[in-house]
Amino acid sequence: MRYKKSEISVAHIVEAAMRVLARQGYAHSSLMDIANEVGMSKGAVHYHFPTKEALITQVLETACEAVAERTRKGWTESENPLASLRSAIHELWHFRAELSDEVKVVADLQAQSLHDDKLREPLATYFRFASVQVEEHLRNNAEALGLRSKIDYKFLTRILHALMDGLLLQKIVDPEAISDEQVIHALEILAAALFEFKQAEQPAAPISP
Repeated sequence: MRYKKSEISVAHIVEAAMRVLARQGYAHSSLMDIANEVGMSKGAVHYHFPTKEALITQVLETACEAVAERTRKGWTESENPLASLRSAIHELWHFRAELSDEVKVVADLQAQSLHDDKLREPLATYFRFASVQVEEHLRNNAEALGLRSKIDYKFLTRILHALMDGLLLQKIVDPEAISDEQVIHALEILAAALFEFKQAEQPAAPISP
C-alpha cells in the first residue's frame, strides 16, 4: 500500500507541476508553488523530487505520453495510407494549436534551455521520443504508398517538428498572421515535396550464351 500511495503522490505532484509550469512558466515557478498547488508540504514534494530539474524530467515524460497518444490518434486505421498521412499532419498541428498544458510547458522549456543547460538533456529525450513516434508511422504509410523519403527519416521528422513548433510560436505572438488552414496546406505541400516514388526494380539482363 505504501508503494501505491507513493505512486499516487508522484502522479499528483507531476499533474500539479504541469499546471503551474503552464500557467507561470519555468522561471517563475518554484517547488513551493507546486507544493501549494497539490496541497502538500514542500518537504513532501522534495522527498519525491530532490530538485526542480528532477521534477521537470518527470513532467517531460508525461508530456511525451501525451504526444504519443495524439500521434496514435492521428495515424487512423485506413485502407488509404494517404488519408492516414493527412490525418496525422492535421492531428500533430492541432495538438499544438490547442495549447494544452503539455505544449505550453515544452515551448517554455525550450526557451529556458537557451540559458539553462540542465534542461537540454530532458528536452533532447523528449524530442527523440516524439520523433521516433512519428518516424515509425510515417515510414510505414509511405512504403504502403510506394513512396520513399528523399532524406533520412530521422531528420525528416525533426524538420516536421521544428516547422510546427516554430509556426506555433509565431501564431502565439501574431495570431492574425497565421491560420490553421495555411499551416496544414503548407505542411501537406512540404510533405509531398520530400517524397518520391520508388523506382521499379529493373529485371536482370539475360546472360549471353
